[in-house]
Amino acid sequence: MEILTGIGLASSAGLNAYIPLLAAGLLSRFTDVLSLGPGWQWLENPWALGILAVLLVVEFCADKVPALDHVNDVLQTLVRPASGGIVFGAGATATTGEAAAAAEAGGGVDVWLAVAGAAIALFFHLLKALVRLMVNAVSGGVGAPVVSTAEDATSAVLSVLAVLLPVLVVLFVSAVAVVGVWLVVRLRRRRRRGEAAADGGGGPHSRRVAGGA
Repeated sequence: MEILTGIGLASSAGLNAYIPLLAAGLLSRFTDVLSLGPGWQWLENPWALGILAVLLVVEFCADKVPALDHVNDVLQTLVRPASGGIVFGAGATATTGEAAAAAEAGGGVDVWLAVAGAAIALFFHLLKALVRLMVNAVSGGVGAPVVSTAEDATSAVLSVLAVLLPVLVVLFVSAVAVVGVWLVVRLRRRRRRGEAAADGGGGPHSRRVAGGA
């Protein structure tokens, strides 16, 4: 179950780097549903939580502004995989359940868990960035705030599911990946049809203008 928790949190990090980090830190600090291992308890630190909250607000705003969202995605190409590696390691070595059991669980930092989490987060980050490019191209940037809000909501839901209902993580993560790929294909086809229509409409018009001249 802990591995599923790590997968869910890493997938969430690919959509928003800071939501799963905050979720893991807050749930571990204030509840008994998630108890981080010794190597990851720094996420519970008030300073860490405060910094993550500020970074979340900055990304939340930047990701909803056309053009600026693409700059943010470029910057996040390193941040989101790093976040995915952290939360995968933290989630996979944590104990979900009674806090008392966590004391017996222990757990250390496993580099392979971090690498796996980074790879998962990178996949969803690239998929997110590609969907955003297509949406902005088709909608002229109008769709950026809507899609960004949906991504943040998906990241939040996935983070909660990863901790509370990890058995659903595989289904939810698969659904997010399928929907993302479907959106990319659909938006690309729509963009191509729009370009073809523009070319088809411009050709005869141009010839009529030339003939009239």
